[in-house]
Amino acid sequence: MYPPDYRYTKDHQWVKAQDSIGTIGITHYAQAQFGDVVFVNLPNVGAALKSGQAYGAIESVKAVTDLPAPISGEVAEINTALADSPDIVNKDPHGGGWLMKVRVFDPRELSGLMDASAYARYTAEIAG
Repeated sequence: MYPPDYRYTKDHQWVKAQDSIGTIGITHYAQAQFGDVVFVNLPNVGAALKSGQAYGAIESVKAVTDLPAPISGEVAEINTALADSPDIVNKDPHGGGWLMKVRVFDPRELSGLMDASAYARYTAEIAG
């Protein structure tokens, strides 16, 4: 269910690192908890992100949830398709529903994130 080449946070986000770019999105578990996503607020290209600080929010039929940055970096690209079709996050959270791409400041931050098996265990524990 969770791609093995991604890294995961306890805030239910994923990062797929390739060279110096990290693609960021929310996990299948997160989108299921949110319900139908109706709006995604993302930072502007060029914005600096600091790990742990809010960079945007997801609005669903249930609530508005702030998104803390899983890694530090500079926003290189945002998924503009989400402006017209935020439900892509629900339909394909680990693929087409990606949120943004970031130029990673410190690749060592990625090693502090969970691998797919650790994240699967984590979600199983919190789901009860």
